Amino acid sequence: MRFNRNSIHALFVLSLPLIVAALGLGLPAAVALVLVTLLWRWALTLAGLLSPEKGAELVLETISASHFVEKVRWSLDRLGIPYEERHNVGTIGAFFVGRTVPRLHIRTGAVTSVIGDSPAILRYLWGRYAAQCGARAEFLRPSVAALALETEIDRYGVLLQQWIYHHILPDRKLSLHVWGYKDPTLPGWQRVAIFVLFPLIRVMMRRAFRLRPGSHERTVEKIESFLQQMENRLGDERKGLLGDEQMTFVDIAFAALSGIWVWPAQYGGGRATAVRPLDDQYPESLAIEVQRWRQSFPRVTAFVERLYETER
Repeated sequence: MRFNRNSIHALFVLSLPLIVAALGLGLPAAVALVLVTLLWRWALTLAGLLSPEKGAELVLETISASHFVEKVRWSLDRLGIPYEERHNVGTIGAFFVGRTVPRLHIRTGAVTSVIGDSPAILRYLWGRYAAQCGARAEFLRPSVAALALETEIDRYGVLLQQWIYHHILPDRKLSLHVWGYKDPTLPGWQRVAIFVLFPLIRVMMRRAFRLRPGSHERTVEKIESFLQQMENRLGDERKGLLGDEQMTFVDIAFAALSGIWVWPAQYGGGRATAVRPLDDQYPESLAIEVQRWRQSFPRVTAFVERLYETER
């Protein structure tokens, strides 16, 4: 989502028909222009091999308020390895270039690989850093039970996306705030794009998350059913969801995904402050449901708040 030498070349390729039409170029000139473009592409390929762009070994592409991003961000922070976070404005990547977040860019020499989807990123981190980090990476160790519960938690995370967009999409100002419209650390062109394209994006969001009449009630029912399971699981005062003494990636996943309704002060590790809504910005309907969840699931609420206070 940032401009670099490859994206500039891509924009030039897209503009070629406009250049030919505007200058009234004939066939020979148009062919010459195509050849120059191909040579440019070849030069970029050589430059990538001989003089790779400098940067961090790990770059995490994010949306500041995303709870799935928070799951990976928290895991990286706990692992204690250096990485660069690349902020983007919410929804631009998904609907206009087909890129969702989180996305982890891994640079090894002249090659950069990209992994999307939070479970896949966590499996990479375990495989790559288990030996190097030793006990510090132990929280990422996968097991059959942990992976099964993570899958359930991620489904809960998708339900929470449907839940929150039901509440905030009707409010243009709040939606733009959560997506980072006023966050000066985000690219200016993205903030302008999200402002101008908001009506179109709102329609696409409603379609993508199937926000139809009656769907919200079903979503809330599923969320509350899952929260009740977690409330019951925590009934024996265990420290972790799997009964472990030490925190695992499953606990991080549940706390991170629940963060968008618990909203602990430490959410985002200081990197989501600019997009966090103030208390008086929450729609009343959302505030009512959050209050009900806090009252109905006190163990869950306390568990999430404790992890954020002591582990984040």
